[in-house]
Amino acid sequence: MPTCLSACLLTPPPLAPVRAVAWSRPLAWLRRAVQDMAASPLLSLAHGLVLILIGAAILTLGHNRFWLMAGALSGFLVVGPVVATSLYAISRALERGEPADLALVGKTWTQWQNGHGAGQGGYWCLVRFGLLLALAATGWVLVSASLIKIMSPIAIETPADFVRHVVLAPDGQLFALWMALGSFLAAPIFASSVVAMPLMLDRRVTVRQAVLTSWSVVLANPGPLALWAALIVLLTLLGLGTYLLGLVIVMPMLGHASWHAYRDLVDASVFPARDARPQA
Repeated sequence: MPTCLSACLLTPPPLAPVRAVAWSRPLAWLRRAVQDMAASPLLSLAHGLVLILIGAAILTLGHNRFWLMAGALSGFLVVGPVVATSLYAISRALERGEPADLALVGKTWTQWQNGHGAGQGGYWCLVRFGLLLALAATGWVLVSASLIKIMSPIAIETPADFVRHVVLAPDGQLFALWMALGSFLAAPIFASSVVAMPLMLDRRVTVRQAVLTSWSVVLANPGPLALWAALIVLLTLLGLGTYLLGLVIVMPMLGHASWHAYRDLVDASVFPARDARPQA
């Protein structure tokens, strides 16, 4: 039994073939995302509005509690691919020529309760993956807080303290180390999630299959995916720098673009469609 269990854990599951794309494809994903937003403006912007309301609530509750706010915002941004699930569904519906309406959004967020296959590849895999991302965000905050607490000469209690004593510190070494650590921890999260959520929404796959496929995509396209990661960071910072208002547009755009990235990078036809009835 232990030998069998070890073999099951070590044997890689079947994965969807991945495609190599040109380095400039992320720009095409953003262009197609804008087209999706133009085709379904109210639903897309409503997603962005909900997200900035969540962000505003986080800032309001944690404005004088830096690590509480940092933890909540980190979790909010890391779990973004899960929050964007219905945006993927909208892009898929537009691609198929199907209605992209409020009923579609409601079905997307409730289908794991009555969807096909409660076991392998069931809808609950989306929820499990979201919990894994939340744990990753929590780990980053704990590591980040430990680093700042150990190395900062001043106790960091508020966002102003962080800006004054870390970001604007004369030598800048602590901030550079903090940024390097963040990049080191963010890289595997990005590699694990870049196409995982759209794949799990679209096809009956497990979390393990989705994550390994996502890693395969990154390994096959290091240049394009590095550009895509940089664009995500840049657009998110622009949205945050406008007192969250820019996120009304940025977050739906990134959600729609992530769907087109998945469609470009993965040939998922080897797996059954999630909305198809299983064979008896």
